[in-house]
Formats: sequence, C-alpha cells, structure tokens
Amino acid sequence: MKQLPIFLAGEDVLLPTQYEVINPATEQTIASVSDAGYAEAMRAIDLAEKSFEGWKNTPPVKRADILLKAYYRMKEEVAAIAEIITSENGKPLEEAKQEVLFSSEYLRWFAEEGRRSYGETIPSPMPGRRFFTTLEPIGVVGAIVPWNFPANMILRKCAPALAAGCPVVLKPAPETPLTALHIARILGEAGLPKGVLSVLPTSRAAEISKAFFEHPAIRMVSFTGSTAVGKKLMADAASKVLRTGMELGGNAPVIVFEDADLDLAVEQIIAIKLLRVGGESCICANRIFVQDSIYEEFRNRIWAAMQKLKMGPGTEPGTHLGPLITAKAKIRIGELLTDAKMLGAKITQIPTNQQKGFFAPISLVEEVSDKARLANEEIFGPVVPLYRFSQEDEVVRRANAVPYGLAAYLFTQNLSRAYRVGGALEAGLVGINDCRGYVHEVPMGGYKESGIGREGGREGLREYLEIKTWNVGLQ
Repeated sequence: MKQLPIFLAGEDVLLPTQYEVINPATEQTIASVSDAGYAEAMRAIDLAEKSFEGWKNTPPVKRADILLKAYYRMKEEVAAIAEIITSENGKPLEEAKQEVLFSSEYLRWFAEEGRRSYGETIPSPMPGRRFFTTLEPIGVVGAIVPWNFPANMILRKCAPALAAGCPVVLKPAPETPLTALHIARILGEAGLPKGVLSVLPTSRAAEISKAFFEHPAIRMVSFTGSTAVGKKLMADAASKVLRTGMELGGNAPVIVFEDADLDLAVEQIIAIKLLRVGGESCICANRIFVQDSIYEEFRNRIWAAMQKLKMGPGTEPGTHLGPLITAKAKIRIGELLTDAKMLGAKITQIPTNQQKGFFAPISLVEEVSDKARLANEEIFGPVVPLYRFSQEDEVVRRANAVPYGLAAYLFTQNLSRAYRVGGALEAGLVGINDCRGYVHEVPMGGYKESGIGREGGREGLREYLEIKTWNVGLQ
C-alpha cells in the first residue's frame, strides 16, 4: 500500500503517523496518508510567514505565469486526476473529468484577474489633498475544504489567494486528501516558491484549526462546509478579529410553476439533484415545489427520468451516480427517510443492487411535511422530495422559511413572475429556467446562515486583499 507524505511548504514530508483513505465504492483502503497535526500546522504557518514578503512583492504577472503553467499541466493530466477523484470520492469518472476541467479554469481566471487588482483615485472634497486606494494581500490564509468536489473546492480558494499574493496552508477533507496532494505538486512543479503552499492531510481537524487560530501570522480563515462547523470557526476567529470567508450549508428550493417547460425542468432538476455527486452538493435541489395543477404530470415525468439512471462504482461505464462518501452518510440518509415516513411521507425507491460500498437507493419522496428533517436539513444524497403548492406568495414564504440561503431555482415562462419571485427568494444564487449553477466569472456565496463572502468572479480575488487608503497633502 502506498504511504503518502504531506506537502509541507513545497517539500514532501513523510510522517510516522498515518491514516487510511477508503474507496467508498469498494470499502477498500486505497492509500495510507501522513497524518498532520498541530506541530506540522504551526511549522507550515511559520514557513508561509517567511515566504510572504517575497510572494507579496512578486509582480502579479509573474504570479500569473506560475498559475497558468499549473493550469496547462492540469489540462494535460485530466484523466489521471479524475481517476484519483473517483477512487477517493466515488463520483463517476466522467463527472470527475468535468470537475478537473472546471476547477483548472480557476487557475486561469485568477491568474488573469490578479493582474487587475486595481485601486482607485477618489476626487478630493478640498484643495491641497489627494486621495487614492491600493489593494494589498491580506497575509497568510488558512483554508479548509470539503470532500464533495476535491479539486474544485481547493482551487476556488487557493487560486485567488495565490493570485492576490497570499501564502496558503490548506487542510483538505480527510476523506479526499489525494487530489489535494496531487494539485499541490503540480503547483510546486509550476514554480510556486517554497513556503507559499502547504497541504496538510489529517484525521485530527481540530489540531489544524487550533493552529490557525493561535499562530499570529494567520490573517484569514476560508472554510467551505457545514453551518455548524462554520459557526464554531467564526466564534474562534472573533477572538483575533480574523477575516473569514464562509460558504456553509444550503437547502435549495426549486419552484416549478404551472406554465413551466416541464421537459426542461425535469432535465435540469435531475442534473442538479442527482448527476452532481449524487446529491452531495450544497447547491443541489433539496426541496422541489410543484404547482398543484401540474403536480401529477411532473411527478410522473421525473420518476420516469429517475428510473433511467444507473448507480454503481464510478469506474463502470455508463454510471450516473456513485456511492455516498462514508457509511455514516448512508446511515444518515436512512434516518432522514425514516423521519419523513413517520410524518406521513410516501417513498418510492430504486434499489442500489450493490453488494459493497456506501450506496443509498434513489428515492422519490412525496407528501413531505414541512416539519420533516428532510425539509429543514441538507440532504446530501440521492433523495428527490416533492412538495405541492398553490399560490405564488405561499411558495415564496415556504422557500424562504429555512435558515439557509445559498441557491434557489425557479421554472416559469412568465418574465414578470421570474423577476418578481427571483427577487423575493433569499439566496446568493438564483437560477431562472436553469439549474447549471455558477461559472468562474460570477461570485458565489450565501445569504443568512449559508455564509459570508464570495468566491469566484472579481469578488473572489477581493476576499484576499486589503484596501489601503492614501491621504496625500500637497505643499
């Protein structure tokens, strides 16, 4: 079995303590990875702090050259990186390839955007004074990423931070460290200076977080994950007034109005709900509201589409859905369905037919109570819950009646309704007749308990920059 090192400030360091990485489709160990702890995190931050001045003062075009070199290298290694993602995450191989291609584009986007970190000149309200602003990198960043998009989540944070001139100490999810280590080596081989990036796989997340909040060099913590963990990290950050970037939980509503193009709605909802990590996504469709007059037709159409999907190991040709990430995740899906059934829900399932792996049946759930856990928590699995509604104001109220506000979608051919309802929905991303999600050029983030800050777009770079205001008196 392979024993893999951590990536400490640009060097491979093999540690005596290891933990195992499991393939969720086979339940077999695929690697033994060095298990970083508090000492390694503090060392990584020390080295990041030493590298900061040099990286900060590297011209943006030179930083861009390194990111672009890594971008082209990732494009060359799409197949190899996709195989790593499928082995540790479980998603189908073709989906993994698309993730690699998409995530690599963050390197190109922020390489280009980093050259445009402009300040501005402000007209003075009085003679004899000049005012202008410049943008400066905030400093060493501690980044924590989840397992559902092992490449994309890393580069959505690291690419803008590095482009801005900030060193990064990254803690990948314990379930998916292999992709992170591979990307780190690509960046190192592309010319990233020693110390600017560390990747610390760990089974002891609390120790890494402790280092982030105790080391004086950390100036920002960027986290993607659950709202509960995000709240804890924000509380810890408050003691040092650290900047935080938080993309937290979601519970995205989809509203299908009676005038919707049902073929389009079904196609798009299946894609965002089931064909993106099998529902283990923060922006996937969690609550599907269907207007009474078209409910039965929509229900029949989406069930027919669900029956065409193939579940299995991600390496099998034609697979649409892989396993859940862990046995614990599989148990939780069962608990959500049991709770919904106890509150009167009707459940129709497609069996997994898998003897091994953390597979959960594809489930269509109807007559779901608004009080069910299924309606109020992130599902993170192949469960399609349907809710009836009659009036526009009613469905907007129900769609907003959760503490989350990451994404929301609606289907209608009425332009006025689209803008009216889209404006009323409390979400950072609103899709109208489109559930394909975000692209690199737009900012992504949440309302309410779904987070603080934005990733992607020009705003994604600004997250890692401080504004300095200059006041010049003319003699």
